[in-house]
Amino acid sequence: MRSKLKLMVVLIVLLSFTFIFSADKIIKEPVLSGKARVEMFKKHTALKDSSQYKRIKWQYVGPTNISGRCTDVEAISPRGKQYTIWVGAATGGVWKSTNEGTTFEPVFDDMPTASIGDIEIDPKNPDVVWVGTGEANIFRSSNAGCGVFKTIDGGKTWENMGLEKTHTIPRIRVHPQNSDIVYVAATGHEWTSNSERGLYKTIDGGKTWEKILFINNNTGVNDLVLDPKNPDTVYCTTWERKRLKWNDPRTYKYHKNNGVWKSTDGGKTWAKKNKGLPVAHEIGRTGIDIAASNTDVLYAYVDNYGIAKKSEPGETDSYGRQKKDVIKGASVFRTNDGGENWKQVSGLTEKSKLFMERHSATYGWVFAQIRVDPQNENRIYTMGLFLNVSDDGGKTFNVVRGMHLDHHGLWIDPNNSNYLLNVQDGGLAISYDRGKNWKIPLKELPLAQFYNIAFDMQTPFNVYGSIQDHHSFYGPVDISRSRKYIQPVEFKHTVGAEGSSHAVDTRDTTVYASVFYGALARLRKGEVDETMLLPEKLPGETMLRGQWVAPTIISPHNPDIVYHGMQYVMMSRDKGNTWEKISHDLSYNNPKKKGDINYQTITALDESPKRFGLIYAGTDDGRIWRTMNGGKNWSMIRSGMVPGRWISRLVASKYDLGTVYMTQTGRRDDDFQVYIWKSDNFGRTWTDISGNIPIGPVNVIREDPKNKKRLYLGTDAGVYISNDGGKKWEVLGDMPFAYVHDLAYHPRDNMIIIATHGRGIWVLDAEEIDKKEESGGKAGITANPEELKNLLGSWLVNSDRGFSLNLIFKEIAGKVDGKMKMQFGNADLSNIFYDGKKLMFKAVLDMTKMGGQVMEMKADIDIKGEELKGVVKTKMGDLKITGKKEKK
Repeated sequence: MRSKLKLMVVLIVLLSFTFIFSADKIIKEPVLSGKARVEMFKKHTALKDSSQYKRIKWQYVGPTNISGRCTDVEAISPRGKQYTIWVGAATGGVWKSTNEGTTFEPVFDDMPTASIGDIEIDPKNPDVVWVGTGEANIFRSSNAGCGVFKTIDGGKTWENMGLEKTHTIPRIRVHPQNSDIVYVAATGHEWTSNSERGLYKTIDGGKTWEKILFINNNTGVNDLVLDPKNPDTVYCTTWERKRLKWNDPRTYKYHKNNGVWKSTDGGKTWAKKNKGLPVAHEIGRTGIDIAASNTDVLYAYVDNYGIAKKSEPGETDSYGRQKKDVIKGASVFRTNDGGENWKQVSGLTEKSKLFMERHSATYGWVFAQIRVDPQNENRIYTMGLFLNVSDDGGKTFNVVRGMHLDHHGLWIDPNNSNYLLNVQDGGLAISYDRGKNWKIPLKELPLAQFYNIAFDMQTPFNVYGSIQDHHSFYGPVDISRSRKYIQPVEFKHTVGAEGSSHAVDTRDTTVYASVFYGALARLRKGEVDETMLLPEKLPGETMLRGQWVAPTIISPHNPDIVYHGMQYVMMSRDKGNTWEKISHDLSYNNPKKKGDINYQTITALDESPKRFGLIYAGTDDGRIWRTMNGGKNWSMIRSGMVPGRWISRLVASKYDLGTVYMTQTGRRDDDFQVYIWKSDNFGRTWTDISGNIPIGPVNVIREDPKNKKRLYLGTDAGVYISNDGGKKWEVLGDMPFAYVHDLAYHPRDNMIIIATHGRGIWVLDAEEIDKKEESGGKAGITANPEELKNLLGSWLVNSDRGFSLNLIFKEIAGKVDGKMKMQFGNADLSNIFYDGKKLMFKAVLDMTKMGGQVMEMKADIDIKGEELKGVVKTKMGDLKITGKKEKK
């Protein structure tokens, strides 16, 4: 008996180990390698090129009056011979203007990242430009880069030059006499430690790199400058930092490596130059610049964590939270002897001290950029909430006004220091008089960083979203003239903040919007002021804790019922007037993970359209919950191979009661794996439906409102579509690289809407997708080469109303491409399908410039030999046509 018992115990133990091993084998491995990301993006590009939907156009709808966060600006001097400006965007890629900002063109759209840290133009050849990817500001919405890129033809083509795992590159410097020598500063991963931090150097134009300064896995190099008279003399600043999910970057007493470093032999040896600076653990992010007119003079702008004064109880920060002790903040230091001795020059009077404390509000780690006028060693500029200028070497500063807030880049013409280019969270500004007056380029750079999307049912319908650093806006999508030529428009303010979700009651266009960290507001039609909705905290009650973009939904069963996610699920039965908690704290609520940033909160929330009270909720710390009875009981439903990652979306199916979809993002773990899940049993078990999608993270999934098997997906690379429930995915449309944070489908007007974080809002005509399905997905593909030859060439066509058409077809890689000419207009043909006998196509003619209108045309034509006949349908009626193939 004992031997049998022992045998059973051994078997149970073996089975347990087998199960653990099997479970570990099927859990998806995180993608942490930078090189792997580049290879994954190549697969994404290949899928995009082979997609049957690649010809469908995404249309930019706005906003035309709002730009977005830019991180660097560079130009070619002298002005007069060149009018070229380069701008790097936080999440919108690289843009180039050859007419001094009048118009811009994107030149980085096909790269594996759109997050830009720094741009550097080769001093000896302006066609050679280096781009360091990965915004080093590590803001809450920053994204990782993929190393260093180089163009030798002014941005027409780019080559990845390596350093893919650095993630953030704040500065690149090219040797002024030798273009093969380049220095790259890397601050490292935003969320995790990594050994790729430090300072790199190449002596062969980027073919190989040597790490010439490395401190440790948490300390990177933030800024870098070369002595223009002796470029082997190199200065850089080091910054020990890592963002936590619950804390902004900060310094700690064990940080010993922050400060200024100097090399006089091109980086072979280094000496720390901190004499006169604060102690290392009080030095945060530090910017540095050298005076070209006197290279012994340098300035360092230190985010100084020394305590200036204790905060008072009840005193709040920029977001309404209890204020921490006030640090000294932005502090400017100067050296007159090449870094041997530093002396603080700012904050020496009470007025100057107060100015510098307010210089960067509560987030000085975002800024720390300083520039010295190349012709005046005593004129310096610092970047914080405002652009600031000092004409007395930093003793006093004045705010330079006329631009948007939050400044990240400044270029001063070395030949004319009156000419300034400045970038901030509102785009680019240009001054010709040293900042007295500013010109915004004639065309706003389309770089708005949206977090979310919602829509109403007005005609035309409006889209709603929140924009980083610009608050919440809405604008119309007018399809009345044409579904193919939707004009981008200006957007207007609406209720909400810069980080919000919106829920629209389509009965009366009442808008609910989360504000800062989950505070909820409501704006009814006709009202001017918003109403704050959530109940005030009672004495002793736990404070409500909401994510930056907290989820809000309106019940599909009763639009008077509103759900809102904090750490609890909140429910209102009367349009937000009164509230009740219908869940416990759904997060892990770990006290060690509470800090400056609201964390351990609900990030995804949905109610089943098929059953009232069947609600799903997901959190930022990886927990997933379900209630089947309106919140009376909750069950935790993360199981199997689902990792503990941020839940980016939960969607309860409108087709099957037990089906729910989920996406996760690993961005805050520096993980780029693809996490997409489906459950057919209310979340008890999950199936991976990521299929062939090569690259993440994933932000949103949606069902098609008419096709049960069709799904849409928004990722940090673009939009995907599946027609078989997630087994196989294709890239949808011709969208450039974009961080797609949200996606919605307008059911009445059949328009797909996406909110991108860095390229504004776009729409796509979903009828084009349906049309491809009607033709079996064969649009543009001929039956065989002989039939293709029969179609190619020019066809002359006449209609029964006197209109003449000229159809021209050519072959592109086995597919048909076409153009159409019709009296006073021409257009590309789309969705061409030819099976050897029948020809179908769709075209749009824009004749507004000739006094006409936009005309949509759909053709259904029979071809016999070299003759054709059929019907062209337009809004003005049907045209019966006949025609012949033109003889060569």
